Amino acid sequence: MGIRRGEDWGSPAAVPPDAVSTYADHETRSVVEAARREGGPLPPLRLLGGDLHRTLGGAREGVRSAEAASRFACDLGSVLADGRIHWFVAHLVAKRSWLGGQVLLAMNAAFLGSWNVAPRGHPGDGLLEILEVSGSAAERLKAWPRLRSGSHLPHQGIRTSRTRAFSLTLPSPTPVILDGRRAAVARNLMIRVEPEALEIYV
Repeated sequence: MGIRRGEDWGSPAAVPPDAVSTYADHETRSVVEAARREGGPLPPLRLLGGDLHRTLGGAREGVRSAEAASRFACDLGSVLADGRIHWFVAHLVAKRSWLGGQVLLAMNAAFLGSWNVAPRGHPGDGLLEILEVSGSAAERLKAWPRLRSGSHLPHQGIRTSRTRAFSLTLPSPTPVILDGRRAAVARNLMIRVEPEALEIYV
């Protein structure tokens, strides 16, 4: 079951003993990738840092008390990049440069570092926030100062959508960055969300 308007999300819970603790989104992604490539179940995840952790209301220093944790059923993103599948827990960024050329962001978390990129996003609604950035370098630079507060939208150079699946062919091979680490260089991207695939404790 996904989230519903007006309902609380997440519930108090003790962290299970088999939960894997991670301090960054790329660490969480590595755990997910390893489980998926081995064909096994995804383990419970205890987030102690990263953009998804922050989106879920985690304290800056992380939660270290099992009694204080909350349990969330979170979505998981996947991308087929030129025929090879990868997964991401917080965000996908495809770009050659922030200031020129096509930039694509697929957000499961609200945050990308210090930027509140997807202020209306929710990692448990079964949808990804897609942002396609175009426009001149000057137009993009005007939006950057507003990214911290999430007030950069609406913007004439940023097209947004909320979707379960999205595909795009880029003009040339482009670095694909998943959860802060380059994972591929590709032109053809097929992105989708796996609703409530992650059992997360914060």
